[in-house]
Amino acid sequence: MNHDALTYARHHRGENLEDLQALLRIPSISTLPESKPDLQRTAQWLADKLNGLGLDHVQIMPTAGHPVVYADWLDAGPAAPTLLIYGHYDVQPIDPLDEWLTPPFEPTVKGDNMFGRGATDDKGQLYVHIAAVEAYLKGAGQLPLNIKFMLEGEEEIGSPNLSAFMRANLDLLKADAALISDSHILDPHTPVLITGVRGLAYLEVTLRGSTHDLHSGSYGGVVQNPLNALVRLLASLHDEQGRITIPGFYDDVRDLSPAERAAMNSGLITDESVLAETGAPALWGEAGYTAAERKSVRPTLDIHGIRGGFVGAGQKTVIPAVASAKVSMRLVPNQSADKTARLFIDHIQRIAPKTMGVSIEKMSCEDGAVVDISTPAIEAAAEAYEQGFGRRPYYMREGGSIPVVSLLDKLLSMPVVMMGFGLPDDRLHAPNEKFHLPNFYRGIETAIHYYDIFSRKGN
Repeated sequence: MNHDALTYARHHRGENLEDLQALLRIPSISTLPESKPDLQRTAQWLADKLNGLGLDHVQIMPTAGHPVVYADWLDAGPAAPTLLIYGHYDVQPIDPLDEWLTPPFEPTVKGDNMFGRGATDDKGQLYVHIAAVEAYLKGAGQLPLNIKFMLEGEEEIGSPNLSAFMRANLDLLKADAALISDSHILDPHTPVLITGVRGLAYLEVTLRGSTHDLHSGSYGGVVQNPLNALVRLLASLHDEQGRITIPGFYDDVRDLSPAERAAMNSGLITDESVLAETGAPALWGEAGYTAAERKSVRPTLDIHGIRGGFVGAGQKTVIPAVASAKVSMRLVPNQSADKTARLFIDHIQRIAPKTMGVSIEKMSCEDGAVVDISTPAIEAAAEAYEQGFGRRPYYMREGGSIPVVSLLDKLLSMPVVMMGFGLPDDRLHAPNEKFHLPNFYRGIETAIHYYDIFSRKGN
């Protein structure tokens, strides 16, 4: 059956690419209120596709935000293991639009790459599994194990409603393992299994000075400018060594052992490789740690945007009444996102100048997680990568955040496999996002191998 599924996948690469392009054309930007109809349209597209493959119990399940698409195929029977496949169909905003070389929602193939928002994060990697399931059902007639899909539309905004959804549907989502493809490998030929993800606390800080914008000639030097105050406040959140200055921030951060540091600095990620990926003139970060450590097992704080005053063409001499900044902290697994957010809020309120009114909105909080690599689900993934890519994967921590990972562990106590197919230069969250198409096709075949191997190892 594995052979029949592989043959089907290889003969239908063109159709899989066309389907993925159709999915990518829907601008499902979860953070924009005006995109809500597009999120609904994407959910319906996925439900129609899964229903057309012959999956059962296909549902578009409402949440307080964007819906979750659920479907299953349980005909392998109770003796076979059940695999829960997670993916997200929402995407990041496209700004700055003028930096895109192709239309962000008109997927464009150039050579071996397809460009478009969501190409890798996560519609392309999500579709790997839809195509693999289709290959089994249409090429072999059946799957070797039971499958459940849980596809959400809010990952890019921190999955604020996923916990409540999962708590309300624990029996429906029960499985022997969860599989997530929302990460990258080292290069087109070197697979990686992710062994942990960082948590995330995302907040917006707003400072208000006057009741309305003021003429800088009349009031400059008399009333403090909220933008001036905000940038001074934000700059104080790091010291000269790159450490975060919030009291208590590092209290729960576990130091790495010498063996862990040696393993992390094995040469897979180097200062030179990070410089090549980013194009930055030089690296920056917490003193005493390598680039490999900073991007995976050390916490961070970053400013993502500052709003206020006049940014149009020409000039306008105004002291804005309000200035705000969006700030996030990537957190290592021992750090509680909620606790860290409270430390941040308390610190900002303590150091904000008396000349300003301050308000802070907590936008999302999710904890990090570390997975047990000794489970049959992980070993099956290593074997599947070896069959799909011709070599065993490396194991490493991921610097990004995937909220569902900690939820799967806490709520369903199931092993989580993070088996991605993207590349470090896929420009996630940036203009000109892409998916390396050989990885798309190889990913489908690797997923086919995984279902076969886990069907034998999973019980």
